[in-house]
Amino acid sequence: MSTTQDSPVTLLDPTSPPRPAPGCDVCAALEKQRVGYERRGNVKAATTCEVEMRNHPKHGSVS
Repeated sequence: MSTTQDSPVTLLDPTSPPRPAPGCDVCAALEKQRVGYERRGNVKAATTCEVEMRNHPKHGSVS
């Protein structure tokens, strides 16, 4: 009897911020804002920047 098994699913670490897409000014600006908010303890604003970066069209699959 033979069985097949799908490859394991790999998920992004939700506690790790995304990396800016190389050469993307929008992602670079969002990263700068995110870092500033994080340093000031504004987790909500930092998270918003992360979401925008992940959803930015040029960001693609960079994480």
